[in-house]
Amino acid sequence: MITKLVIAVVVALAGLLGFAATRPDTFRIQRAVSINAPPNKIFALIADFHGWAAWSPWERLDPALRRTFSGAVSGRGAVYEWDGNGQVGAGRMEIVEASAPSRVTIMLDFIRPFAGHNTAEFTLEPRGSVTDVTWAMTGRNTYVAKLMGVFVSIDRMVGTYFETGLAHLKAATERP
Repeated sequence: MITKLVIAVVVALAGLLGFAATRPDTFRIQRAVSINAPPNKIFALIADFHGWAAWSPWERLDPALRRTFSGAVSGRGAVYEWDGNGQVGAGRMEIVEASAPSRVTIMLDFIRPFAGHNTAEFTLEPRGSVTDVTWAMTGRNTYVAKLMGVFVSIDRMVGTYFETGLAHLKAATERP
């Protein structure tokens, strides 16, 4: 009986590990919002890391968050490094493209809780008096991330933060 149980557990574990290996090698998380503000007003808060405190969902998770700004003041070459609690982790962002007022591309390097190297992109598309803002993050799925993805929806987990951040960005830029 114990032998059959051990065999069943080993087969189930092998199946789980095999299934995880079939998961996609890359990921894309994306959320969007329409904001009643001109693109240049929104772009200014995205392309300047000093303005992220007004809208970034992670800024509010750790009141003792340590921030370091370097490089350009804003736009291409601006660097933001953070070190915070377990919810925020530690990492570094650098703006690698800033095409005012339509696109900001950021290289995003996580140090902890998990190492990761991703790209975040904000696109702003005017539509009359409204600007459609899309926040996307792409990267490589490591095997550990694939295995975690079997149990937890990374898209839903991170996407919720994107939705919160976009709602804060909307509130911050729709004010007169």
